[in-house]
Amino acid sequence: MTDRPTDRPTDRHADGHPDRYTVISADCHAGADLLDYRPYLEKRHHEAFDAWAATYVNPYEDLLADTADRNWNSERRLSELEADGIVAEVVFPNTVPPFFPSASLMAPAPTREEYALRWAGLRAHNRWLADFCAEAPGRRAGVAQILLNDVGEAVEEIRRTKEAGLTGGILLPGAPPGSGVPELYSETYDPIWAVCAELGMPVNHHGGSASPPLGDEPAARAVFMVETTWFSHRALWHLIFGGAFRRHPGLRLVLTEQGSGWIPGIMDMLDYYHDRLVAAASRAVTAESRFGAGLAASMGKGPSEVWRDNCFVGASFMRPHEVPLRDRIGLDKIMWGSDYPHDEGTTPYSREGLRIAYAGVPREEVAAMVGGNAARVYGFDLALLDPLAAVHGPGVAEIATPLEKVPEGATSPAFAPGGSVRVW
Repeated sequence: MTDRPTDRPTDRHADGHPDRYTVISADCHAGADLLDYRPYLEKRHHEAFDAWAATYVNPYEDLLADTADRNWNSERRLSELEADGIVAEVVFPNTVPPFFPSASLMAPAPTREEYALRWAGLRAHNRWLADFCAEAPGRRAGVAQILLNDVGEAVEEIRRTKEAGLTGGILLPGAPPGSGVPELYSETYDPIWAVCAELGMPVNHHGGSASPPLGDEPAARAVFMVETTWFSHRALWHLIFGGAFRRHPGLRLVLTEQGSGWIPGIMDMLDYYHDRLVAAASRAVTAESRFGAGLAASMGKGPSEVWRDNCFVGASFMRPHEVPLRDRIGLDKIMWGSDYPHDEGTTPYSREGLRIAYAGVPREEVAAMVGGNAARVYGFDLALLDPLAAVHGPGVAEIATPLEKVPEGATSPAFAPGGSVRVW
């Protein structure tokens, strides 16, 4: 049972619009059923795909359950999101693309031998995703996938997916230790940053995509949970210290499903190291001065300035202890997400998830975090979405009502007690 109000507010503003929030989830996931990727592959890969698919065993229970079609059933997806108060979404990958051992978000970087087929599989997903987004015009910002092994091919695919209608930008793969690709601070990737800045495509780095393989022992799984967000955060300081934002001032970085409470402390730390190393480099030669040599010239702005001008956070199911930090994070940086259709997401209790986080927060601030910021970053048209929100969106008074009881069926960390101490 829940304490969700049964009568949603219907007060209206002077302009005649219903008093509801336009909610855009900045973190949802989708993908095709395995065999449905085949038509999106180049024909020269069909024989290899048939052989691979015939023996592949899907390791994910949720992709084998009756509810798996939430990933690709457009009508069901729209219905469930609307029932949850959400009228638009940013779409990250979820299912297993052709020739991958697992969902691409968690898969290790391909070897040289694996690259050609893996790359074909990701491009098939991108083609499928463009069609899937086209089934709900203006309501889905699809995130295109790339690999880092061949920067030139990645740039071509970025241009192609932009022309195909994927407005969610790109999903930046992780480069964990031992991956075989250059670290993200490398200027090797400048053509990627350049084309994303030119086309206005956000660079998204999603949690879970940068951890090195740890194995499957109980301790390894626990260590993964402790460390995975830290490995994902590395993209932030790699791009900052690597000078990517100096060379490409229009580049935008979005860090998604990594929490948000860590950001003020990490930015303080990055500013500290930046200031300390830059200062040391200007003095007599010491061991520390060598670490800061050339840093000021290569970086340009300091870390906090880069965060202010170029960075955003997909703060999926923002938790109550994170909300008081919103001014330090930046109210114009935070984008709420439901993580649909994952069981750690807030569906079908997103209204309750919004209430537990945002009750008591000024309306204008809530509106920015639950929809306005995502509309700006990903190019959603609020003139199209506001009328939908007038029917499906949660009421302002509803979200302002404190949540007194967690829904019994809720499985999201949004409702978990504790968590106020966050190192990263």
